[in-house]
Amino acid sequence: MSPSESPRFFSEKEVANHSTKNSCWVLTGTRIYDVTGFLRIHPGGEALILSRSGNDIRMEMAGPPHRHSENARRWMEQYYIGELDTDGSADEIQTARERKKTVDEETSPISKCSQVNLDTDLVDWRKPLAWQVGNLGEKYETWVHQPVNRPIRLFGNEFMEASTKTSWYMVPAVWMPLVFYLSWYCYTTLAQETTRLFASTDYSFLVHKYSFPLIFVMGMVTWTFIEYCVHRFVFHMRPPAHNYYLITIHFLLHGQHHKSPYDGSRLVFPPCLASVVIGSFYLLLTKSFPEALGVSLFVGGLFGYVVYDMIHYYLHYGSPQKNSYLYSLKAYHVKHHFENQRAGQLNLTQRLL
Repeated sequence: MSPSESPRFFSEKEVANHSTKNSCWVLTGTRIYDVTGFLRIHPGGEALILSRSGNDIRMEMAGPPHRHSENARRWMEQYYIGELDTDGSADEIQTARERKKTVDEETSPISKCSQVNLDTDLVDWRKPLAWQVGNLGEKYETWVHQPVNRPIRLFGNEFMEASTKTSWYMVPAVWMPLVFYLSWYCYTTLAQETTRLFASTDYSFLVHKYSFPLIFVMGMVTWTFIEYCVHRFVFHMRPPAHNYYLITIHFLLHGQHHKSPYDGSRLVFPPCLASVVIGSFYLLLTKSFPEALGVSLFVGGLFGYVVYDMIHYYLHYGSPQKNSYLYSLKAYHVKHHFENQRAGQLNLTQRLL
């Protein structure tokens, strides 16, 4: 609903009728929110919202046990659809059928989930953002950490734009066959008992085939540490306000994810772009170690990357069971997006892998 429009009014009976997964409304005072599209991504799970559908949730928003942040409250405003008709003057408002038709027409995934004011926002959302954000200067840091539930378009060129987006299932579809093949290759090569570490010295020793699982895990651990460092020190750097290029690079690497954390097509790394980075690590490891050993480390790291990307996607769109590890991990990750975005100081064990 556009901020410039007059609010629509709904009766208590109408609000009460919207209490299912297909249509879920909640109240804060007399303000009505259609949170149907938020059920799946709610950190506490959809059941918590459904149990309060049609009711005033101000006390739950204020806590305890969880006091919602200002960003979370601002995010909720994206789902505002109207006001509660407290005096029951049916003649002064649209009929129920007219209201339902209007709401259905104007609450598409993009228009319903976005509260971006196209006339006053710091960037023009009707144009690609990649070449605009660098001009924000000192305003960039604040702007990029005010998340919106709206798809982002980075480039005007269709090929460039498509190369920055991918569905989650493309990551395992592309990389897991390679993981299986290289794992078999490494094990069978090590089984030939020709791979020795420090082969040119007096301290050389045989890398046995039974050491492959350990090397594989070492590759996963190495990936975990590298990913954490990159996320902490590169993705969460504060680009100088006067540097157009560093701001643009930061936005393309990670800023766009914090601006639109639920843009489903940008939650995992596109394989075509990832192949450049992955190929570089492959060359580095195979040149630094005996081939079978280097590939064993590489395939462990590649598997760690796939698991990381899949869990990252699940933390945004999955509904883990309450009190489970993934439930606490999702809560931690959502807090990172809505409360502690600037810090980037994520606990290494909770960064998962």
